Amino acid sequence: MQIEYQKKDLDGSNHKIGIVKSRYNEDITGGLLAGCFKALEECGVKKENIEILEVPGSFELPIGAKRLAEKKYDAIICLGAIIKGETNHDEYIANAVSRGITEVALKYNLPVLFGVITALNLEQAKARSADDRQNRGYAAARGAIELLENFHEIGI
Repeated sequence: MQIEYQKKDLDGSNHKIGIVKSRYNEDITGGLLAGCFKALEECGVKKENIEILEVPGSFELPIGAKRLAEKKYDAIICLGAIIKGETNHDEYIANAVSRGITEVALKYNLPVLFGVITALNLEQAKARSADDRQNRGYAAARGAIELLENFHEIGI
């Protein structure tokens, strides 16, 4: 499935972006980070306006996002990979992470993007973190800048 972006030219040159990246599943989250950087560069976000906070795993993404939100970023992008195992552990983690990220966004009134892969297997995770437009880190970064532009366009 090809992800289509409604806005082609996005201007992130005046935005400060925080990224929270899980170290767990580093092969996958490293690909997500590369995709995120690619999109932010395409949108003109200055390197000095990007800060990365690494956390041990996806479960810690919400607290990392909260700490960055306290530093007044325009948007925060959360990157992680939750891959199905032999138990339902992945479901508990995914539910907690999505709920936590939502709470941070609403508490601090800013975009906190869910660039977290929830995959049934390693092959799916690799496909969603590859160097192409299907990369979830790329999509999350584009989504952050688009949302900021949409807010600006209507004066909020």
